[in-house]
Amino acid sequence: MPTLLIHQSFGLSRVRNLNKPCSLSGLHIDSAHFRGDNLPNPIPVKKLEESAFMSKQINRRKFIHYSALVSSGTALAASFEEKALLAQTVETNKDLAKVANSIPRGKIGKLEISRLICGGNLISGFAHSRDLIYVSALLKKYFTDDKVCETLALCEAQGINTAILRVDQDTLRILKKYRQEHGGKIQWIAQARMTESNIAEDIQPAIDHGAQAIYVHGGVGDDLVKKGRVDLLGKALDFIKKHGIVAGIAGHSIEVPKACEKAGLNPDFYMKTFNSKRYWSAGPAERHDSVWEETPQETMAFMENVEKPWIAYKVLGAGAIHPQEGFAYAYANGADFICAGMFDFQIAEDVQLACKAILKSKDRVRPWMG
Repeated sequence: MPTLLIHQSFGLSRVRNLNKPCSLSGLHIDSAHFRGDNLPNPIPVKKLEESAFMSKQINRRKFIHYSALVSSGTALAASFEEKALLAQTVETNKDLAKVANSIPRGKIGKLEISRLICGGNLISGFAHSRDLIYVSALLKKYFTDDKVCETLALCEAQGINTAILRVDQDTLRILKKYRQEHGGKIQWIAQARMTESNIAEDIQPAIDHGAQAIYVHGGVGDDLVKKGRVDLLGKALDFIKKHGIVAGIAGHSIEVPKACEKAGLNPDFYMKTFNSKRYWSAGPAERHDSVWEETPQETMAFMENVEKPWIAYKVLGAGAIHPQEGFAYAYANGADFICAGMFDFQIAEDVQLACKAILKSKDRVRPWMG
């Protein structure tokens, strides 16, 4: 089976078939290998260490094989980008043992949280894949219940102790399975929707099923602030905190934290989209589910003076920005935590890149919160 490298942040980004690339709207994919009967069997949680070792050996063998092809002239058509991805994979494998369980942590309320958090859009099938209409179904086919459990276990093995997940029946079922059958301990920050007439719509089920923290969904935050109903965000915070649970507010627009701060609301944390906006689908063309941070400089300047933990999301523009660049930009410019969606085979690399980015950002302008 060809080597596949896929990366995203709260959505799909790049898929690379290093042996047989083909191009589709800037996305390289050999879709035949994502048929249901060809999907890899999930790795039992109890064999994670063995699987990690085997993954390293497989990647090394594929690298040697691919290098031989390049040297013989067979793969001369390989792009510069593919060669860079290949070199990055080898470097990552070499250093994995040095970073396992070393991701720094911070405090949000009473919780101790890894500064890299596992995002949940991928496992829910929300790809933000622009005009590629097959991707959401592909993700749902790949992320079986067992694959999600495996992914969460790999996060924990690499020191990521928290995941941000939706509140729906799939999430509740999988979390129950992960905890009861696999002994999973990962903390759940619940992404909660609400309406003006029903604040508790997602919040109550999240409380009932053991969420350690809950925040109001970014789209909801945007909408309520636009309507001038910041008071409803305050009521949601009060409802969550009344149950002794860490409470937050999210927004894609910088007007959300601005309005909350002006109104004197006291969330335990903010979630605010943040990236450099330096990718082709960010414009100036018309937006098609492609831009989630319109004002990075304004976000940076405002959040510099906000004395609450900030979880940055969409830091990779839903996969349009490489994590080496995206993580470094977010941490260096003020984000205290990053939420990034990850495939199982990307976790170790992401932890390594996050650790390096945090280390390089130790002297940043905004003080670390949490």
